Amino acid sequence: MFDLSPRGQQQPADGRPQATAVAREIVSYPGGYSPGTIIVSTNERRLYYVLGNNQAIRYGVGVGRPGFEWTGTRVVSSKREWPDWTPPAQMLRRRPDLPRHMQGGLANPLGARAMYLGGSLYRIHGSNEPETIGQAVSSGCIRMTNEDVVDLYERVHVGARVIVNR
Repeated sequence: MFDLSPRGQQQPADGRPQATAVAREIVSYPGGYSPGTIIVSTNERRLYYVLGNNQAIRYGVGVGRPGFEWTGTRVVSSKREWPDWTPPAQMLRRRPDLPRHMQGGLANPLGARAMYLGGSLYRIHGSNEPETIGQAVSSGCIRMTNEDVVDLYERVHVGARVIVNR
């Protein structure tokens, strides 16, 4: 179990578990990808972290809602623990009610960890809404439960290849 409390903050008083729609597990994954590669299947709403020997760790994820889907290959360009969040301009145009900046913490939509994908606005990140895992609700980011994103974060290195497909 990981400590998911940012420094100086408490867990939610309601004790909400960070339940995942899909239990994290090691699965058979043939495909010839190098160990450390991340494959996201948006149709399955699953992320696979390739271990090698035809195995991967499978995680449940939330993906981009209709109109915000994307596919392609990126690399993890940086990683952050309890990242701050600044909504991009196009998101603020759609949602002017959003804060202009939010410190990292339990209420932050990026959750416990974030892995930034190249020079894009996309990230693999935790969530303050674990009930959305397994759904297509994001603006294109790949969201995970905080427990799962911490597990993945500890395994992934900057420079890791991320392949997003349908």
